[in-house]
Amino acid sequence: MKDIGSIHLKEYEADIDHSEPVMIAESPGRLHLLGEHGEPGAALLLTTGINRYVRVAVSHRKDSSLRFFAADLGERKRTTLINLKYKREDRWANFIKMAIHGFAEWGYPIKGLNCTLTGTIPQQVGLASSSAIEMASALALRALLAPDMSDQDLLNLLSDASFSFFGRNEHPLDHLIALRSQQNHFLVVDELTMTVRPIPLPFKDYKILITDSRVPRFSVESELKQRNRDIRKGLELLSHKREGATFRDYVTEDLMESMGALPEEIRRRSLHVVKELRRINEAEEALKKGDLTGFAKAVYHSHESLRDLLEVSCPEIDWLIKRTTEIPGVLCSRMTGQGFGGCTYSLIKEDAVEEYNRRLEDYERIFGFKPIVHEVTESGPAMVVHAEPLQSITE
Repeated sequence: MKDIGSIHLKEYEADIDHSEPVMIAESPGRLHLLGEHGEPGAALLLTTGINRYVRVAVSHRKDSSLRFFAADLGERKRTTLINLKYKREDRWANFIKMAIHGFAEWGYPIKGLNCTLTGTIPQQVGLASSSAIEMASALALRALLAPDMSDQDLLNLLSDASFSFFGRNEHPLDHLIALRSQQNHFLVVDELTMTVRPIPLPFKDYKILITDSRVPRFSVESELKQRNRDIRKGLELLSHKREGATFRDYVTEDLMESMGALPEEIRRRSLHVVKELRRINEAEEALKKGDLTGFAKAVYHSHESLRDLLEVSCPEIDWLIKRTTEIPGVLCSRMTGQGFGGCTYSLIKEDAVEEYNRRLEDYERIFGFKPIVHEVTESGPAMVVHAEPLQSITE
């Protein structure tokens, strides 16, 4: 990753008081392993932070301007606190602006700020790059403005800011994952209770490969909104609108018994959610026991469910998953993220990587898309990595 401190000093040399601290924070990307298409507001996830990061540097300015520099893109944005609002054309800067907005809304005194961004998280493939920008920005701002703020308050601030800045009313799950991520662990994250259970990993001989299918995606948001509507409708019909009901109250047999009362499409979506909850519990127990076969079974069955019941996969992704079952040394593979293209992840031994890459040549020849493979490992948590003045680059 680029030396963000030197970049920050060079970019804002005329506007930095070198006796003041420059706060630099980093936040990891995130890989969902199971559960990301669960019940809205009550998701249960098996997930992990990954060793691809965003770094954000923040320091005070001598004036009241807010300046933003994306070092990897060579792009600059600017605004003021009074004009701090979402602008579509500001793209990446909106995520830093959201964090600033949160601190301002909570009453912290903000004048001028210099902000620099750099990172290694692949963009727009479902690895939480935007949430990582928000978390790194929030951690840097907390170090600068509110060093005594608790992690829980920081999460609450980001949740409030997400609603008031973007209009999103949801739990900050990706922010929580970033804060609780651990090396050599997967995480079970419960949206109902906002709790995290770390699980030590029993497979040190396997690599995690994320494969970007490069399939163009269109109208994904509208499709996903429809899936969420179907899931909510299924719960409403099952529970007879009982307040506080969730899909955790039901098992597969309940859906089978109610088959006649549920429209077929809604039944399939609901069945995916109920079965996925069970698979996550089975995967957690398998990991704790070191049962790699049991874990792999849950992962492959999850992909089949995403393909057949939720219908968010596509032929290219299914081809990638199918090929892994033919390669000795691949433990498991599954679609990850929003679907309709995007990425797969695979747990694979070193001696199987060559054959895996050879199959990707077949993929490119058949489908016409050149996939990109990222090798990742589990990451530690988001953190502040520098909280002191930086030496002037002119010295």
